[in-house]
Amino acid sequence: MRKALSIFMACAMTAAALAGCSPSGQGNSSETAASMESTPAETSREAETAKNQEAESSTEAEASQEAPGESQVLRIGSLKGPTTMGLVSLMDKAAKGESQGAYEFTMVTAADELVGKVVSGNVDIALVPANMAGILYQKTNQGIQVLNINTLGVLYIVAADDSIKAISDLKGKTVYMTGKGTTPDYVFQYLLKGNGLKEGDVTVEYKSEAAEVAAVLKKQPNAVGLLPQPFVTVAMAQNENLKMVMDLTEQWDGLQAEGGGSLVTGVTVCRKEILEDRRMAEAVKVFMQEHWGSADFANAHVEETAQLVAEAGIIEKAPVAQKALPYCSIVCIEGEEMRGMLSGYLNVLYEQEPSSVGGSVPDDGFYYVP
Repeated sequence: MRKALSIFMACAMTAAALAGCSPSGQGNSSETAASMESTPAETSREAETAKNQEAESSTEAEASQEAPGESQVLRIGSLKGPTTMGLVSLMDKAAKGESQGAYEFTMVTAADELVGKVVSGNVDIALVPANMAGILYQKTNQGIQVLNINTLGVLYIVAADDSIKAISDLKGKTVYMTGKGTTPDYVFQYLLKGNGLKEGDVTVEYKSEAAEVAAVLKKQPNAVGLLPQPFVTVAMAQNENLKMVMDLTEQWDGLQAEGGGSLVTGVTVCRKEILEDRRMAEAVKVFMQEHWGSADFANAHVEETAQLVAEAGIIEKAPVAQKALPYCSIVCIEGEEMRGMLSGYLNVLYEQEPSSVGGSVPDDGFYYVP
């Protein structure tokens, strides 16, 4: 605006000078000469002022670009469960204005809802199931990248019968679980096959939610359930006879050859257009640092984190959350280590069912390895 005003004044002075030279001018020749002599100097000063103002504006713009992360708000979406439990410390800091970055957090209960928010651009970063990241990569035409692994295996076999030690011990039994055609289902079918069990050796009954599985386990003393944390701990709190008789992560690792992928539950993805914007990309780097700190806090300060988990509404009671946290496998794994672990896991899922990872195994562009 100032620059425009300066140019306008300069033009006005020039017009006045020209008017003084015209036949209709009223001033005498000496006044006209003085006017003409002063105009270039004034115009020069105005031009110099405008130039300085332009340089100042440019410097301010550059300074703005050199101070990323402070005012660039990132919209973070997560699922109600272990992935958000590793994020609650950062969420608390952000709510108090103590975080380094600026964030808006949204927690949902269904993975499909979170996928919709990523596809529509309503969130910038999302904490999603590992296989869902592969589906998102295809659905967005390679429009997302994985920043980190935030949760490893959280699946457990729970039962009152603690004689169950291995997958082979499930032969002839009925296992209750949620989510037919979801990651836990693919993992379980892979483990059954890998341990030599054929279709029909184990009966699987699917329930719509974890609470239904817990209800069956409470009603039927001999029932066997497959549940993720923190629902395992919640079910055990309701039924003192239940025990975690088998960790499926250990069973998974036992079937992997050298270099095979680990059992991965959750990953953090970011839309590529965010990473391609200089200032937003810097804000993402700040988030990654703070996410790592939040995950580390969750493992080092279980009691405080449990209180935050309860306040966030993830688990109703802090004492239950405190018992569940050590079994939630909260991590923050980045770079080449993340690539190796995740790619191996997705390859196993693809061999089980290609649609579970979006129809094809993601290429190297899927991984954010700066």
